[in-house]
Amino acid sequence: MARSPAALQAIVAPAALAATATERPQGGGKSPAASPPRGRSALGSGPALNHERPQGGGKSPAASPPRGRSALGSGPALTHGPTPSGVTQRIVESITAAIVERRLMPGTKLAEQQIADIFKVSRTLVRQALNQLSRDRLVTLTPARGACVATPGVDEARQVFELRTMIESAMVRQLCEQITATQIAVLRAHLRSEREAVVRTDVPGRTRLLADFHVLLARQLGNEVLAQLLADLLSRSSLIALMYQSAHSASHSQDEHVGIVDALERRDADACARLMAGHLADVAHNLQLNPRTPALAAVLQPRG
Repeated sequence: MARSPAALQAIVAPAALAATATERPQGGGKSPAASPPRGRSALGSGPALNHERPQGGGKSPAASPPRGRSALGSGPALTHGPTPSGVTQRIVESITAAIVERRLMPGTKLAEQQIADIFKVSRTLVRQALNQLSRDRLVTLTPARGACVATPGVDEARQVFELRTMIESAMVRQLCEQITATQIAVLRAHLRSEREAVVRTDVPGRTRLLADFHVLLARQLGNEVLAQLLADLLSRSSLIALMYQSAHSASHSQDEHVGIVDALERRDADACARLMAGHLADVAHNLQLNPRTPALAAVLQPRG
């Protein structure tokens, strides 16, 4: 099937433009209690957490990303025009966002020339971006086919969710011992955003926010290595979960998030761990359907 450059542009160009617009630093400091900006995603722009390294040797357990940046935004801000490495990272972030938001399905071909035309860069820079995505297990590179969105196998899917259960159950148990009232307020605000997205059937928005919840919990521990590891796992989970999520299943996940925050507020570590494990088991159970592969043109049409 022929892939239309215009169709592919519709799916990756909006994220590329958003990255360019938001990578300029804003005035003022960052609030430790602030949640990610409305409409932005902790999973919307690549796996690294370089900008969240603590300044001056300290770390803030409740710190959120700088204004206008995602929790997964990686690399330096492009304040003096795009450098080759900056452009490469922008391509990585745009494709990652499209995967996480379920706009790029497993197996979708990523033609180097199409992407180069979209970003107005050389194929060399595109190849660098695809190589990075391949190392992150989001893209598969084969001599015969070139690059395509990875298609995780059943064993990999099981292993990813088993690892997430081990990590996140222990994570919420530890967070329960040190969470503050301010952090609870941040989580409650995030839950309200989740609920609003579910009610208005904002599929990309609710997908981002439901995933962001898990990264937000990791960030509140102040452990950036854990947050980065979890972000990588969540990106791979999105590939595994690339079935269309029904409003019912999204609402059920959101309800489970509320239960986890309620247990955190009660400082009930056992309940936190049990609820997180149950939540991930439910998500994994709902992913046992075979993902369909829709027409590329239908998926890549401009939104809204």
